[in-house]
Order: sequence, then structure tokens, then C-alpha cells
Amino acid sequence: METPVLTARQAEILDIIRRHIAETGVPPSRPELSKMLGIASTNGVFKHLAALAKKGAIELVPNSARGIRLVVEEAGLALIGNVAAGSPMMAIENMLGRYPVDPSLFSPRADYLLQVRGLSMKDEGILDGDWLVVHKTNAAKSGQLVVARLGDDVTVKRLKIRGDKAELIPANKDFQTLHLDLKRHTLHIEGIGVGVIRNLGARAH
Repeated sequence: METPVLTARQAEILDIIRRHIAETGVPPSRPELSKMLGIASTNGVFKHLAALAKKGAIELVPNSARGIRLVVEEAGLALIGNVAAGSPMMAIENMLGRYPVDPSLFSPRADYLLQVRGLSMKDEGILDGDWLVVHKTNAAKSGQLVVARLGDDVTVKRLKIRGDKAELIPANKDFQTLHLDLKRHTLHIEGIGVGVIRNLGARAH
């Protein structure tokens, strides 16, 4: 099945549905969706749901207060949001949705998208809210842009390795380089950055 092409509003609604299911275990009701979306009429909500159903993104179950069923998507890349402390990158609580990005467009092949938080890499053109395209790997070379886990924190930085020393270098003079002694500190590499997708919508407001 082809991945549906959604409008920005439809993608937003689909994300809200996914997050509600992840947090509560059930889909939102139409009144709940109406409140979350700021739409006065549940008829307006139904029109959006009907459009998503027509595009194959969801199924509507008749005669059910919470009659929304997500369609399993195999295509595209998962978008990872704020990573829950200690959880695997691809854990369900970290996922914000799945988007029609072709993994084969990137080299090495992309495995997921990571929503960037903060401006520590702004001088490399990676801004708050942008999507970093990530190739999943636990090994990286000096000079590569990496997704690294330090304790319970996940960060995006430029890696430099000198013998037993490692540096995680920001691209913003307002942030400090992280210095690691690999004999004493454990550096977990979650992946390497292979592209950036500008997310203008994240900064529209």
C-alpha cells in the first residue's frame, strides 16, 4: 500500500491520535479531539477524520464513541521525539508518528528521524524542531555527526576521537564541548546523522 500524502493539518491530527493512544491506550473521542484541535464542532472533526480515512491513514469504526483505528504503516520513517530516560530510541513512548520519507535517499540508508531540541548545532544549519535523518549504528568515526546517549540524555553533536579521549562538539559558541575519557566514561552511539529535514512548522509560532 502506498504511504498516504497528508496535509500539514491532517498530519497534525494523526499525530494527536497516535499520542493519545500511546498515553491512554485508547483513541480519543470526537469531543476530545474537538477540544484538542480547537474546533468548535464535532462535525468539523468528523470531516478531518473522514479525509484521513479516505487516504487510508485510519479506519473509522461505526457506532463507537472511540471508533478510530490506526492503519499499520510499513513505509516511511518513524519520527522520534523527546526520548524517555533510559528507554530504547524506538520505544513506542518516544514515537511521534511515521512520515513518508524514502530511507534509500540517504547514504548510509536512513533508519529513523529524530526531532531536534535546542540550538546547540545551529551553525551547521540544524535548528530547534528540525528532523535529523539518522542511520542507526553503535559505531561512529571521528568527525561524524552523531546521536549519542550519555546516561539518560540523548544529544546530537559532532564527534572527535583522539586515542582514549572523545569530544562531543556543538556548533554554537554558547554551548560547551563535552570532554570524555573513554577509560572512565561510557559513550553510547545511537546513530549518525545523514541528513536534515527543515521543519518550518515547528517555528511558525
